[in-house]
Amino acid sequence: MKILDQYILRRFLYNFFSSFFILIVIFIFQGIWLFIDDLAGKGLGMVIIGKFIFYFIPTLVDKVLPLTVLLSSILTFGTFAENYEFAAMKASGISLQRGMRSLIVFVLFLGLVTFFFANDVIPKSEQKMFNLRRNIAKVKPAAAITEGVFSDFEGTGQGMNIKVDKKYGEQDRFLDNVIIHKKTDQNINNTVIKAKAGELISSEESDIIQLVLKDGNYYEEIVKKDAQEKRKQPFAKSNFDTYTINIDISELNDQDLEEDQNITTNKMKNVGRLIKDIDSLRENNLEKVTAFSKNVVNRMGAFPVKAPIDTTTQKLELLKAKDTIQRDSIKSIDQFVSGLEQWEQIQVMKKALNEVSSIINTVDSKKDELQSRYKFYNSHILSLHQKYALALSCIILFFVGAPLGAIIRKGGLGLPMVVAIILFLTYYFIGVFAGNYAKEGNIHPAIGAWLPTMIMLPLGISLTRRATADKGLVGFGHFIDRIKSLFKKKEKEAEDQ
Repeated sequence: MKILDQYILRRFLYNFFSSFFILIVIFIFQGIWLFIDDLAGKGLGMVIIGKFIFYFIPTLVDKVLPLTVLLSSILTFGTFAENYEFAAMKASGISLQRGMRSLIVFVLFLGLVTFFFANDVIPKSEQKMFNLRRNIAKVKPAAAITEGVFSDFEGTGQGMNIKVDKKYGEQDRFLDNVIIHKKTDQNINNTVIKAKAGELISSEESDIIQLVLKDGNYYEEIVKKDAQEKRKQPFAKSNFDTYTINIDISELNDQDLEEDQNITTNKMKNVGRLIKDIDSLRENNLEKVTAFSKNVVNRMGAFPVKAPIDTTTQKLELLKAKDTIQRDSIKSIDQFVSGLEQWEQIQVMKKALNEVSSIINTVDSKKDELQSRYKFYNSHILSLHQKYALALSCIILFFVGAPLGAIIRKGGLGLPMVVAIILFLTYYFIGVFAGNYAKEGNIHPAIGAWLPTMIMLPLGISLTRRATADKGLVGFGHFIDRIKSLFKKKEKEAEDQ
């Protein structure tokens, strides 16, 4: 490698790793606020919190790495142009493309590393982070309760959902406005407990957690075996000043916080798993739609399937029955209805209305289910293409940032930082909106994944051509020359006349 290539690569790597470290710290502090309620005040210890942050860092690569490549390329080539180092290179016969040669090799290698991260490291980190949060909730029951929504009290063996308006105090032990739905062995909520206040009391020496409820009511549906008694819908109701629920957590003493659960979301899957699941999801969705369509058609009875007819005997049978066939005199539905008695007309109309209403309700309820299924299917296709698009975006954004830095001729963290942030926000928000449209099925998921990268591609080509030709960021010279030539032509025509 020549001295010039070493010099350019060394300057770029310095800006690259400096920018990456600064940006990753910023994104960690920005993202950690999303999970601060799950970590703070739970008595988890710095080791567990450190593991959580360690698993969280790889999930930021898809945001930090493209911005790092864009910013470091603008900084490097902007500094070269500002210090007239590019002018010295060009005076020596070295073009912009020749100066970028070592960095192109590095960026291509970076694209391969990025794909490895997107395919192997990020899905594993997503899975580890999800399972760590899940297992923390099992070991620390207070962590399983989210304010304002019903939460599964996991790991308790009690089978219940809890909703509280507010948690406060040491390790969130005190609760306000508690609502509990207790489940039966058949996972049915038949008991509701409401209390104005509650407290979680636990001890390291005990395998029992006490949930002490104060000033509340207890409601329970009583299940009767006799059908006549069931129709009366019997229930029990009582008031209490203090009600204690003992929760056995002995099974959780040996809970491993690193235990891996099932892979549940598309973010936790690599390319091989995504391709396999996409095929199975597509076949499953087609089966669901086909079965539902047949069910609706059969219920409507509007499109009966004709039985196959033996053509060899069809004509003979028609000839034999020609004299006995009587033509149907009823030619419309109105004519059929008018031939019925009034009470029969009412019955027919009511039955038809009930059938139509039933079918419409079935279609509406199935519509939501199918939409969620296809949204899940689209998210898998989107994730598959995003892994490839992320790797290519790092390469394309380099060809946007490098010539842009040479054109604006500014180094440091002033104008280059502003330009990089504007371009990255444009790239990022296009990706977010395209991804949301793709999940809803408004556009194909492949387009949603590749759209921001494909928009940046012509911009990179245009900026590279302008930087190679020593043109400015926006050139209006050729428009002005055309306007001048147009006026000169008109003046010449006027003089000839």
